[in-house]
Amino acid sequence: MERAFIAGLIIAMIAPFIGSFLVVRRLSIIADALSHVALTGVALGLLIGSNPLITTVIVTIITAYIIEEIRFRNDISAESILAMILPGGLALALILISVAGGFNSSIFSYLFGSIMTVTWNDIWIMSGLGVGIVSLLLLFYRQILYTSFDEESARTSGINVRLTNHLFMILIALTVSVAMKIVGALLIGSLMVIPVITAMQITKGFRTSIIVAILLAIVCVFSGLTISYYINLPAGATIVVISILLFLFTSLPRAIKRFI
Repeated sequence: MERAFIAGLIIAMIAPFIGSFLVVRRLSIIADALSHVALTGVALGLLIGSNPLITTVIVTIITAYIIEEIRFRNDISAESILAMILPGGLALALILISVAGGFNSSIFSYLFGSIMTVTWNDIWIMSGLGVGIVSLLLLFYRQILYTSFDEESARTSGINVRLTNHLFMILIALTVSVAMKIVGALLIGSLMVIPVITAMQITKGFRTSIIVAILLAIVCVFSGLTISYYINLPAGATIVVISILLFLFTSLPRAIKRFI
């Protein structure tokens, strides 16, 4: 449980931070697309006998770079590219899983999350990646913020939009890779998006919403871990359900006012 709470805290601080920019860019689905690609990395790691986290990081970063290059060079919308990447990543993952001998407990732990199996080695890797992700987000905060709201204005103000977008895509890939062991590949997007949307319901200002989203994510992760431990429920699924309930709770007053 100590390892679970440490790992959960790391993810709760990273996922909503980068998810805030995803929501602004209206690219929330990219987390789901890269999570399917991340499964390919997991299957590859199990196939070659390597640490799945390392192969996942490599595969997702390469894919994120390719997505941005295709979007930039061919003027194809991000939604169209993701619509190809999402099933393609899952299909390749299924092929590699079949070659590796089919589904087993390791694969299912990455599909749905298995925070209780997180090792200290995983935590050290996650901590290093987490520090790197947050540091780069803070260092390039202005550039990422401007390109998220208006790429053309950012370009005219002298920001290297292409480089900034590549950096942002790589940070998303790293976040997905780090979070997969906690909430599972099928649920990563929810932890990156739902606390952010909830925070935007109750706050004003982008920076304030980021802080509130992180706090909400921490509450969801810690309460989800505690409940799942005592009632014997899947940790990742419990965390996501709590985050949805928080969203509904914060949205209810507005809905009542509109109805009245």
